[in-house]
Amino acid sequence: MAESGAAAEGAKPGLLLVDDDPLIRDSMGFLLRPMFEVHLAETRREAGEALHDLQPQPSIALVDLGLPPKPHDPSEGFALISDLLTTNPSMKVLVLSGQGEPANLRHAMALGAADFIAKPCDPDLLKSRLQHQLVLLEAEQDARVEKDTALAGESAAMDSLRAQIAQFSNAPFPVLIEGESGTGKELVAKQLHVECSRAREPYIAVNCAAFSSELLESQLFGHAKGSFTGASRDHAGFFQEAGTGTLFLDEIGEMPLELQSKLLRVIENGEYYRVGETKPRVSQVRLVAASNRELAVEVREGKFRQDLYYRLSILTMQAPPLRERGDDRLRLLEHFQQVYSGSVPPFSLDEVATEAWLSYEFPGNVRELRNIVIRLGTKFPGQVIDRDRLEDEFEKLPWHDSQALPEVDVEAVLKAGDFDLDAYIQRIEWSYIQSALNLCDGNLSKASKLLKVNRTTLYSKIQRLENSRDDE
Repeated sequence: MAESGAAAEGAKPGLLLVDDDPLIRDSMGFLLRPMFEVHLAETRREAGEALHDLQPQPSIALVDLGLPPKPHDPSEGFALISDLLTTNPSMKVLVLSGQGEPANLRHAMALGAADFIAKPCDPDLLKSRLQHQLVLLEAEQDARVEKDTALAGESAAMDSLRAQIAQFSNAPFPVLIEGESGTGKELVAKQLHVECSRAREPYIAVNCAAFSSELLESQLFGHAKGSFTGASRDHAGFFQEAGTGTLFLDEIGEMPLELQSKLLRVIENGEYYRVGETKPRVSQVRLVAASNRELAVEVREGKFRQDLYYRLSILTMQAPPLRERGDDRLRLLEHFQQVYSGSVPPFSLDEVATEAWLSYEFPGNVRELRNIVIRLGTKFPGQVIDRDRLEDEFEKLPWHDSQALPEVDVEAVLKAGDFDLDAYIQRIEWSYIQSALNLCDGNLSKASKLLKVNRTTLYSKIQRLENSRDDE
């Protein structure tokens, strides 16, 4: 299992550099090797493979937005940011890109990027920004950060979550924790373990998105010596290592279908097989799973086994998004200012900015809030922030320019000979999305329910349609 990403004492921290330009990779690698153990990748796929192989995982990633197969489109870079933070939520992801449009900057930050540096970049400035992230990582390694943040807040949503944890902690059944990225599902899982009678037993967390299918099976169930190339010795696997403790399977929606059937067998009768063995073993582990996908939707689309979903969802919890936590947004602001007080100067919000802070949805949830606090403190140390400065850090989506579709004589349009069906469908889609957002005062979650689509799907549609409009 990969270590957390913090460098061992005396060792250089790891840095993953992802850029499709070999000259930039070589020059940046040469520049940064005195500070970091540098690992290079050219594509999103190569970056994922590197993370699977590296132990410990890099503390920092420096990524370009324009990556193959669409080097002039930021979508692959955005997807890579999400991949990296899904695999290692504690990683600091910095964007180094020539695609520095404000919309790209805001979206990268909302996804959880810690910083955005425009190309070309002064070498000393780049090293300074990276050094700043190392200082922040040191602050986060303080044990109090996880303890204080785990269930911080006094909102009704958090009160309900704490009550569910107390209710479910000693139940023998699996628990499924659902919620958006950045809502702290892994901290909820840890708290379930801390409050249960198994608290003195092992707690092992596994991110299912961090391993290939073959490697994940070996990591979970173990393997026998010689069972495949490279299996030079027996390997116990996480089910055995967890013993009678808790095994937390994060991002379980990423688990391949063929492996889901083997997990179902463990849940049903406790039996599993090491790779390369025919003798069953028995597990007494307590299973907790989490997903930022709606698994019920994944079941309907054939991407997740229905029988496994029913087994996992006997006890279900929702990690609430930040937009539903009211004044917790202010409490978390104060909390992170205290956490980083040794490296990030404090700031304050004026009355109007405070109202804007409380009305912003924080699509990246607690992770995005934390990064905004760090950026504001770094940019405006000791200052009072007004609404304009604050909203420069917020992600903006274009939902206030809706145009109603006129009535159309379909036959006349077709006879004219210049009709474009794809463009017309996009126009209809755009009109309904904007109208829904206007009706919901820009609330993405309410609009997605009105349109009967998943919130993430709606967001992707907005980004796609915006890109199409920009290309016109």
